[in-house]
Amino acid sequence: MRRLLLRNSVYSLIFLLFVSCKTYQLTNVKPISNSQKTVENLYFSSNEDYVYKCQMDIYNNHVSGILILKKINAKTHRVVMTSDFGNKLIDFEISENDFKLNYVLPDLDKKIVINFLKNDFQKLLKEKYAVNESFENDLSNIFYSKADKKGYYLSFNKENSLLKQIVYTKGNKEKIYFIFEAKKPTFAEMIEIQHKDFKINIKLFQITETETE
Repeated sequence: MRRLLLRNSVYSLIFLLFVSCKTYQLTNVKPISNSQKTVENLYFSSNEDYVYKCQMDIYNNHVSGILILKKINAKTHRVVMTSDFGNKLIDFEISENDFKLNYVLPDLDKKIVINFLKNDFQKLLKEKYAVNESFENDLSNIFYSKADKKGYYLSFNKENSLLKQIVYTKGNKEKIYFIFEAKKPTFAEMIEIQHKDFKINIKLFQITETETE
């Protein structure tokens, strides 16, 4: 049954229908002068293991398991996903510019699946951003970082200075939302990855306790 579910998920990705993305625009914000040249996403900066319950919805197919992230050096993380029964699904090492696949379950060994995991986690684990523009509203400080045609809007809660959202754009079109719920800057208890051009949604829920004590 699980193999059939995974196979159906792959087929759904292969035969997906493309939906045009909307142009992304900030609303109800004002530009501000800010001397801050860089901002950081520190949620995966610790050397401790990050362990999450993972739920993936891929074109009406649901896959769940355990996701473990580990920072193995200054630039690289190792990501391992297992089924709820402990069977390894995928194992890879990833940095902003490199990707090494250590293992993948045959049912998941499709280029489109590997690419979407690679792209999502490279963006999720990206730590430093150069600031091009700064904005604010009543609740958030928002920093815009641009590289070529790619853009990132990072929203930080004014009350506690914690990162709560990253919006990834390409060619000014909204592509992926990364949403965080956190109590401290080095660990997010909940993470959601929402694709705007594909029916793909990933949710990560805290399992480890050590980072929130």
